[in-house]
Amino acid sequence: MGRPRTFDTDQAVGTAATLFAAYGYEGTSVDDLVTATGIHRGSLYKVFGSKRSLHLTALRNHLDHEIHPATAAIATLTDPAQALTTAIASYDNGPAAGLLLLAAAERAPHDPEVAALVAEGITALEDALRPSHGDAAPQLASTVLGARLRLRAHITASPKEH
Repeated sequence: MGRPRTFDTDQAVGTAATLFAAYGYEGTSVDDLVTATGIHRGSLYKVFGSKRSLHLTALRNHLDHEIHPATAAIATLTDPAQALTTAIASYDNGPAAGLLLLAAAERAPHDPEVAALVAEGITALEDALRPSHGDAAPQLASTVLGARLRLRAHITASPKEH
């Protein structure tokens, strides 16, 4: 019989999500995950199977604990300005706020499971904006995600030319 697990799986997934959100899937090595989580490589593989599996678990966790609660709150708002402001703020908070965007850009084109999770997150935002914005919800979801992308890239609005 093996030794009992000496680490908190949820904490490890949260730490991994933070790394993946900051550096992307390709930019986060297994050594980075081992160092940040404090979990030995063998234990990491035993519990999660692979870096990809840990990434999928982190993305699923991000959807369940950040995206879906945020979109549920947004869906209750009927004032369009308040819903949009809340949506933008919701996607800028939390340690893994950029994880959905990075997964969309980096892994979704090549990994159907990541693509399905990304689609779930984007659809949740679109559905949340529908009560306040109707048919414009998909376009506004793109605006929210675009605003998050600009903030992540440290791109601010350029001054208007005269």
